[in-house]
Amino acid sequence: MNRTTRTSRTARSPRATARPARRALAVTTTALLTAALAACAAPSGTQGANATGSTAPVEEQTLTVLAAASLRDVFADLAEGFEAEHDGVTVALSFAGSADLADQLLAGSPGDVFASADTKNMDRVVEGGDAADPVVFATNTLTVVVPAGNPGGVTSFADLSREDLKVVVCAAEVPCGSATAKVEAAAGTTVHRVSEEASVTDVLAKVTAGEADAGLVYVTDATLAGDDVEVVDVPETKTVVNTYPIAVTSGAADAALAQEWLDLVTGPVGQAALAKAGFGAP
Repeated sequence: MNRTTRTSRTARSPRATARPARRALAVTTTALLTAALAACAAPSGTQGANATGSTAPVEEQTLTVLAAASLRDVFADLAEGFEAEHDGVTVALSFAGSADLADQLLAGSPGDVFASADTKNMDRVVEGGDAADPVVFATNTLTVVVPAGNPGGVTSFADLSREDLKVVVCAAEVPCGSATAKVEAAAGTTVHRVSEEASVTDVLAKVTAGEADAGLVYVTDATLAGDDVEVVDVPETKTVVNTYPIAVTSGAADAALAQEWLDLVTGPVGQAALAKAGFGAP
């Protein structure tokens, strides 16, 4: 299980310390009491000066986000901004196939937010009592990618049934694998698969390494691959749309902080980042 962790710390200037009174004892007592109360009232998780002028350390927290592999680059970018705006917070990103992540949560593994590449695996987590009230935040479709130069001569979806081609797809329990099966059924074509991978990034890796003549990946992954692959635009893959839901888990260490991440993803900043990466609107 891959994990991307970034940490951002921003020191804040300590408040001015209480000054000794220059007149009556009563004034001195009042001033010191006021300073002490101000120090005690400093918000949790921030640096605040006490009566002696020292500062309290920033409370450190880790927000663990479990996300579908296809969200890797977008969520990594969003995490940088989130950490910059939350002193002491580290966003620990864990990427894998949605089915694997759902299994982990159902088995009791820690996680504060779960973002799935399909509703099926999110439903499993909700039904298991490990999350509630998921929100759809993006959509995605499949496309066919081939190594640079298209050595297999793939020009149509039907070509993927050729026995002389090595085609890689996602495993059936993974969202991209389920989508592949639906595309096959709609097109009346059986893909000549030589391997089934645990995540869409694994499929892409085999194609870019030249270990396969073609693969079925998300449009967003093909976009990120750039010149490492060529896209064979076929209409059949556009008939199946994957819906991405996100939810705060029932075991979130800080539900309010987890909700802030969900709000970021579903808000204007998150939606702009997702659109730039090629994801469709919810």
